[in-house]
Amino acid sequence: MSENCTHDCSSCTSNCAERKADPKSFLKPLNKYSKIQNVIGVISGKGGVGKSFVTCTLACGCAAAGLKVGILDADVTGPSVPRSFGITARAMQNETGLLPAESKTGIKIMSVNLLLESENTPVVWRGPVISGVIKQFWTDVNWGELDYLFVDMPPGTGDVALTVFQSLPVTGAVIVDTPQSLVKMIVEKALNMANMMHIPVLGIIENMSTFICDQCGKRHDIFGESHTGEIAEAFQIPLLAQIPLRAEVRRLVDEGKIENVQVEELRDFLAALCEK
Repeated sequence: MSENCTHDCSSCTSNCAERKADPKSFLKPLNKYSKIQNVIGVISGKGGVGKSFVTCTLACGCAAAGLKVGILDADVTGPSVPRSFGITARAMQNETGLLPAESKTGIKIMSVNLLLESENTPVVWRGPVISGVIKQFWTDVNWGELDYLFVDMPPGTGDVALTVFQSLPVTGAVIVDTPQSLVKMIVEKALNMANMMHIPVLGIIENMSTFICDQCGKRHDIFGESHTGEIAEAFQIPLLAQIPLRAEVRRLVDEGKIENVQVEELRDFLAALCEK
């Protein structure tokens, strides 16, 4: 049994000692027809914070700046990325591999919903199968040339998150949270996992930070007072943006028109990404 392990490592197929020494030793080869400069994981310690929305808006912002962008929807059991872009067609395949769908602005998207007979078909798969699909989205998909591939991670720090961090050359992680009393625990879980896997944390984005009434202009802190700034300072990571709730944004996403959404709060972070 290795240090910090709770099982017999001699019978463990994951090779704990090797994983601890060098997490990148589990990297999978990228599809040979693809070239990707940066892989950004969008993560959180819990569900319901809007990781998919943040992933999509970051991708849209980079695409609007003229960069070549893709989204790998790693939230296999709850894929929502294609719907946000209004994409319903199934993914195609040729001799170069699986071909991602493309949004109206040219964002390349691969999601399990693009492989199912219907987007309403449930994905009732065990963890190893889901992890295998994520690896295939890297090894078997012809992404072409991309400046950024954004990975929409599932909630928590389980099998799929581990697969992404070990199998893909993630260059940075963005943590998404909401202004709730659980925020410290949420951020700390995600941050600790990223640190364990030697993934640089680019910063925190607080989603659903507040609601401003369009009638009276009054601010309503629906989820309570925000402490994300304090958390970011405590962990010495940047607070990248605080995104408020907007009814118009919800409507556009539901209609598959996320490319029409403007998130002014992400302007500075997007500018930094586009400079790299």
